[in-house]
Amino acid sequence: MSLHPTLQPYADAWTHSVEAISELVQPLVEGEWNRRTPCPGWSVRDIVSHVIGMDCELLGDPRPIHSLPRDLFHVTNEHQRYMEMQVDVRRHHTAPEMTSELEYTIIRRNRQLRNESRDPGTKVRGPLGAEITLEEAMRYRAFDIWVHEQDLRAALGRPGNLDSPGALITRDHLLAELPAVVAEAAGAPRSSAVVFDVHGPVEFLRTVRVDIQGRGTLETAPALGPAAALTLDWETYVRLACGRVTPEAVADRVKTEGDQDLATAILRHFTVTQ
Repeated sequence: MSLHPTLQPYADAWTHSVEAISELVQPLVEGEWNRRTPCPGWSVRDIVSHVIGMDCELLGDPRPIHSLPRDLFHVTNEHQRYMEMQVDVRRHHTAPEMTSELEYTIIRRNRQLRNESRDPGTKVRGPLGAEITLEEAMRYRAFDIWVHEQDLRAALGRPGNLDSPGALITRDHLLAELPAVVAEAAGAPRSSAVVFDVHGPVEFLRTVRVDIQGRGTLETAPALGPAAALTLDWETYVRLACGRVTPEAVADRVKTEGDQDLATAILRHFTVTQ
C-alpha cells in the first residue's frame, strides 16, 4: 500500500516547503534566529519551532507539558495558546539544536508519509483535540508550512517559491474563504458580484456572487458590471489574507473600482488566518 492519490499533492507540497525551510535556516548564525518575521509575535526560531511542533503532532508525539508566560501580547485566544506551546518550549534552544531537531523531524515525517496507507477520510487528531480527516490535516499542513516558508523568506531577505506546489494549495485554501469574506463579513448587497483579479507568479480571476438570500458563491466566470472589483498581486493577496499586513500598508498595491465602501469593507475583513 502507498499514499492515496488524493493525498499525494499535499505530501509533495509539504516536502517542497519543508526542504526549502531547512535549506534557509541551516547556515544561519545564532543571532539570525531571533529576527522578526511578518507572523505576529514570532521570530525565525519561533516559526521553525512551530513547523517542528506541528509535524511532531502529526507523528503522534505527546504535546509538551509547559506553562506559557503571561506576557505574550500576541496570544489572545485558546487557538493561539495551543499553537504557542510548541513554540515557547523551544525559545531557548540553540541554532544547532533547532536544525538537528528539524532534520530529525523531516526524516521521521518522510518515513511516515512513505508508509501512509490510510484512507483520506480517516479521522485524526487536529488542533485543540478536534477530530478532522487525514485529508483535511494534510491539506492544512501544506498550506500552513508554505505560508511560514514565506514568513522566513521575508525575514531573511530570500524571496522565492511564490509559485511552488504549496502556493497552489494556498490559493485554493484562501479562495474557499472568499465568499464568506464578501457576503458575510463585508456585507455585500444581495444579488451583487465582486471580482478579484490577481496577477503575478500565481494568476487567477474569480467572482464572488451574492444571491438573493445573501449567500456567496465562488465562480471563475467574470461578472459584467460588478459592485466592486479588486486588482492586486499574488504576494499582496497572501499577505493580506494571512494577516501579515494591514490594508493601509499595501494601499499602493491594491487597485479598487466600483463601490469604494464595499471594497474597503472587504479589505478590512480580508484576513482569514493568522
